Amino acid sequence: MNLAHLLRRSAQRYPDQPAVLHGDQVVLSYGALGARAAALAAWLRTHCGVAPGDRVAIYAANCPEYLEALHAIVWAGAVSVPVNYKLHAKELAHVLADSGARVVLASQSLAAAAREAGAPDAGLLVLGSDAYAAAVRHAPMEVHDRAPQDVASLFYTSGTTGRPKGVMQTHRNLLAMTACYFTDVDDIAPGDAMVYAAPMSHGAGLYNYAQVLRGARHVVPVSGGFEPAELVQLAASVGQLTLFAAPTMVHRLVEHVRATGAEVAGFKTIVYGGGPMYADDLRAALATLGNRFVQIYGQGESPMTITALARAQLADRHHPRWAERMASVGVAQSLVEVRVVDAAGQPVPAGETGEVVVRGETVMPGYWNNPEATAQTLRDGWLYTGDMGCLDGDGFLTLKDRSKDVIISGGSNIYPREVEEVLLLHPQVREVAVVGQPDAEWGEVPVAFVVGNEGVTPDALDALCLAHIARFKRPRLYRFVSALPKNSYGKVPKTALREMLG
Repeated sequence: MNLAHLLRRSAQRYPDQPAVLHGDQVVLSYGALGARAAALAAWLRTHCGVAPGDRVAIYAANCPEYLEALHAIVWAGAVSVPVNYKLHAKELAHVLADSGARVVLASQSLAAAAREAGAPDAGLLVLGSDAYAAAVRHAPMEVHDRAPQDVASLFYTSGTTGRPKGVMQTHRNLLAMTACYFTDVDDIAPGDAMVYAAPMSHGAGLYNYAQVLRGARHVVPVSGGFEPAELVQLAASVGQLTLFAAPTMVHRLVEHVRATGAEVAGFKTIVYGGGPMYADDLRAALATLGNRFVQIYGQGESPMTITALARAQLADRHHPRWAERMASVGVAQSLVEVRVVDAAGQPVPAGETGEVVVRGETVMPGYWNNPEATAQTLRDGWLYTGDMGCLDGDGFLTLKDRSKDVIISGGSNIYPREVEEVLLLHPQVREVAVVGQPDAEWGEVPVAFVVGNEGVTPDALDALCLAHIARFKRPRLYRFVSALPKNSYGKVPKTALREMLG
């Protein structure tokens, strides 16, 4: 079944209900949203030659057109490639080339970068342009039928090699993820609203399908992103507001509410994930905003769906193990199995640390055009997450460390290897190692330990990073050292570097 049937169904059932809001102003009903998606799908088919299974990229910041563009792609039977709009043009170029994207739908402000990255003029459609307005008035097409195992989306996530890998998310994967939302995260009532304060190209956007299925409202902030004062205003004017937020966003929202005494009754649910939530921050959030929180743990390879820590569990302060459970990421979601295994893939006893593995209906079939990475990650039917953790006797999973050394800053993944490779382009840099340092605002920030010749400056290294990778990935601090610590195998133990940070 094609995911697009979710929108088609709601457009038929709730044609006059508000669907898309820009700020607190309704811009599209469900009937109009369905009609525009069907028209744009037909335009992609007839004007761009997009065939079933072809890839269509979306390179855009949050905007009212994002949702219809995403649904139009799958409506046409094609594969969406949602791209982080913060990526550098060189990183975007790799995604477009690797995916073989036939068309790029881009924001006006990003159109030049898309062209620089290789999007041809004939295959570039600027959201909100006159050409786009004509495309969404095209004669519509019916939803193209797709099999459950067909790929619906390619989600690009960097690996430890620094080269982004395209996670193949099938229609079955995303439908199962949607079902898990209702059973493990939250129910959706008439009049609910999802506000996209985090990028729609990532987890926040994946939650659109559950909201579409129930005919809920989709709110794009006028700012296009996360502004605490704006969210508080939207909670008051729109009401029944749900958002997906990185822990750093929750921290900023709590600080704003505490400082202003703002009313929070308009917030319904805050789903947090994408990084660790410090215990003190969670206690402050619960005390300030009340029992509105749900935690999820997932990866692109099992989108939004590995474990969940439910609202009731977070609210149960009288449970004798509440403090331990609050520090966990919850229990396995309904349609997956979760284990913790040793190096041989065998389950370890409760309380012992090992690698977290998962299998079920949400787990990807593999990486796009990358059988080697697929074979390394999918073994004997299980997805090896690369995360280390332990399960208690009640099935609560606590994450201990990330074996791939990923740095999660503001909810975005930063992979040290890709930063290190850029810094090593400087002719005076001999060695470099990048690690994450805890940060009160961002969760973690990257710090680079650099062994270099005289004359290497932070400004020069910053300029190098800005020329090759996204701004948010550049190190916030450079530590110039005479040598990097090495173990007996000649490898740099990054635990030792983190200890040096104090």
